[in-house]
Amino acid sequence: MSAVYSCKSITVYCSSSSHVHRSYLEAARTIGRLIAENSYTLVYGGGKIGLMGEVSAGAREAGGKVTGIILRKFQDMGVGDPDVEKMIAFEDMRSRKRGLEEAGDAYIALPGGFGTFEEVTEMLSFKQLGFHNKPIVIVNTNGYFDDLIRQFERGFEEQFIEPRFTAIYQVVSGPVQAIDAIKNYHPPQLELKYRWPF
Repeated sequence: MSAVYSCKSITVYCSSSSHVHRSYLEAARTIGRLIAENSYTLVYGGGKIGLMGEVSAGAREAGGKVTGIILRKFQDMGVGDPDVEKMIAFEDMRSRKRGLEEAGDAYIALPGGFGTFEEVTEMLSFKQLGFHNKPIVIVNTNGYFDDLIRQFERGFEEQFIEPRFTAIYQVVSGPVQAIDAIKNYHPPQLELKYRWPF
């Protein structure tokens, strides 16, 4: 068996909305706390509201290290969390996304909107292309991602996605399972995506 994956920091993708059901906010806070309690650094989008604010608060309350990766425009608007010890501002969204990607040794997706969907699917795409082999964990709180997972499954069934790429992500039901998935992660040995006969 291969050695356990070495992880020092976890990038969390999630919503900045505060209008969602309390259960989503509580799960985000728990994720932050567990990240800190397991000695990982939290990397996230830098916001002080919504799931972003909760995941940051959970990590900080547990004595953890937190790095915010924010768009400078958002920081200037006062969206950034002033209590985060390390905040890195980027001038454009593409640079910000790259900052979130490069700062994490693992990726967790909590419920969110278009931005969260984009971020996690981009990490999935990059993994199948061989750009990284880091764990990607989708936390399916309240079944929020059920329809997205069904769409992935249809992609496999109809051969838009090769079946071997079922190994590039894990879907879990809650925060504890997400941390366990990262602690027990073994990078899959995958060939690059493009092996089709042209």
